[in-house]
Amino acid sequence: MANKTYIAAIQEALDLALAKDENTLIFGEDVGKNGGVFRATDGLQAKFGEDRVFNTPLAESGIGGLAMGLAIQNYRPIMEIQFFGFVYEVMDSIAGQMARTRYRFNNTRNMPIVVRSPYGGGTKTPEMHADNLEGMVAQVPGIRVVMPANPADAKGLLLSSIESNDPVVFLENLHLYRSLKGEVPEGYYTTPLDQAAIAREGDDITIIAYGGSVPVSLKAADELAKQGINAEVVDLRTVSPIDIKTIGESVQKTGRVLVVQEAQRMAGIGATVMAEISERFILSLKAPIGRVAAPDSVYPFGQAENDWMIKADDVVAKAKEVVNYD
Repeated sequence: MANKTYIAAIQEALDLALAKDENTLIFGEDVGKNGGVFRATDGLQAKFGEDRVFNTPLAESGIGGLAMGLAIQNYRPIMEIQFFGFVYEVMDSIAGQMARTRYRFNNTRNMPIVVRSPYGGGTKTPEMHADNLEGMVAQVPGIRVVMPANPADAKGLLLSSIESNDPVVFLENLHLYRSLKGEVPEGYYTTPLDQAAIAREGDDITIIAYGGSVPVSLKAADELAKQGINAEVVDLRTVSPIDIKTIGESVQKTGRVLVVQEAQRMAGIGATVMAEISERFILSLKAPIGRVAAPDSVYPFGQAENDWMIKADDVVAKAKEVVNYD
């Protein structure tokens, strides 16, 4: 297997998808000759042509409408929203149209659209370029939300998302694009959607994380191990729907749970995971569920980003509190 960055794995998946199916199209702002703002589509227009990889005007609502029309005509659109903070401009297409089409047409229409977009902090981007809005789209019935945490999953999950006949919001962690490398299998392969993974095995506490919070949690788990605490890290991978089975098996093994998210504390994925555990597995718990999340404020300017974002030390401190609860 080759050692690739997170962004290189995504680029490879897009290349393979275009090669496999001529009805697969990529479009968005600057995705053509420039290869996208992060170069995820670099070289794809030259390889597959301007009819299959092309730029759109700076209008997210138009990108969403175009994706809808193409999907109904049996294409497989992969639309790029340059930063997920811009998703507000296209929410009607995503939540009001794509998500409802299968139900609206009595299961006679597919909606094989992938909405690719970077999210998350750690790179000191301007305002509305780092927001964690996964909780907002995860609440929309009919939309699947996928958030890979490593290069191998980024490639396999993206190919699975492109194969899906239902709309998928595929969120790529901005900080991980070039800061994280890992072994990536060669060639075309898919990673199952809707299934969490055990990123690290342990038996003292279950740390449940997703996307950019997974590497943070793994770093914390390494530190906890030095202190005699063996943490299991569950990577949700798909945050809507959530893999309750894998969560339950880990909770029943460790009896102690810490939920970690990069997003703000209010509502969101972490709150849903805590509620599901409380309803289904409360008799397996030996301590109250802990949570590490960002403050309930707007995303700060770059100067304050380091203070605002969650850190491995935060996870270590909260995990020790949960483990030592008596």
